[in-house]
Amino acid sequence: MKDTSNDSKLDTSLEKATPLRCFFAASLSGGIAYCLYLLLNSVVQTYAVKTVTSTNPVVINLTAAVRTMVMGIVALGTGVFGVVAVGLLLLGIQVTVQSLRKT
Repeated sequence: MKDTSNDSKLDTSLEKATPLRCFFAASLSGGIAYCLYLLLNSVVQTYAVKTVTSTNPVVINLTAAVRTMVMGIVALGTGVFGVVAVGLLLLGIQVTVQSLRKT
């Protein structure tokens, strides 16, 4: 048995998705992704220039772990916002096409 109340909630939430809102949110998310990409490049270049000056193996291992985690978190944020931007752009195209077919 299909629950029609969930279907009606889905329909009303899709009615709120206008092409303008989708494209605006996609551009906003894309801008954040681009800023995070620039931050990632800056972090990578900074880590490449500054080497570890310690001879202690524990310090070297901890430094490598922290650098890897920082670069990974920034790269993950870049990827997430980039994928969200693409998804919102595609949703905006879909909503536009659906509205053109209705008229």
